Amino acid sequence: MIRKVIDHFEESFLSLLMVSMTLLVFAEVVLRFGFNTGIHWAQEVTLLIAAWFVLYGASYGVKVGAHIGVDVFVKLLPSPIHRFLTLLAIVLALVYCGMFLYGSWIYLAKMKMIGIELEDLPIPKWIPMSILVIGFALLALRFLELGWKVLKGEVEGFHFVDEAAESMEIAEELKAAEAAEAAAKENNTKETK
Repeated sequence: MIRKVIDHFEESFLSLLMVSMTLLVFAEVVLRFGFNTGIHWAQEVTLLIAAWFVLYGASYGVKVGAHIGVDVFVKLLPSPIHRFLTLLAIVLALVYCGMFLYGSWIYLAKMKMIGIELEDLPIPKWIPMSILVIGFALLALRFLELGWKVLKGEVEGFHFVDEAAESMEIAEELKAAEAAEAAAKENNTKETK
């Protein structure tokens, strides 16, 4: 139950970020090219929303297996080696996340101490930039979850999007649709004769 609520929240939040960024850019384009005016803070807010979308979305991508990866070689290896390399990759990813968390924490602390505001809005800069800590903490959490699943034997490795398989499915669907269309045309031709 709680897992479904969290999943729904994450998907809704990502959707809200995407929709708000799209609407803001659309409004700015209409105002700029249609009325020769604009929203002076639109560019800065769009960049911040994009940063939130990317950094928050990266952890969600690990969770649902939406990242693209090249795992042809690793899949050929025996299961124990595959699992070991996956755990090694997770450890390296956690080190990467740790370095960024540390650097982000220092950066945000300095931003807060100095009191710098956004260029176009009277908001302390450390508040919207907090996605650096939030995003990398969530990413580290996702890697820890994946590592635990690998250790328990629930999965052998990362779940990557298989673009080749998806492309083949689309191609097969298109062929089936073309064949159905050709059959329908042939039936219509026979019926009219």
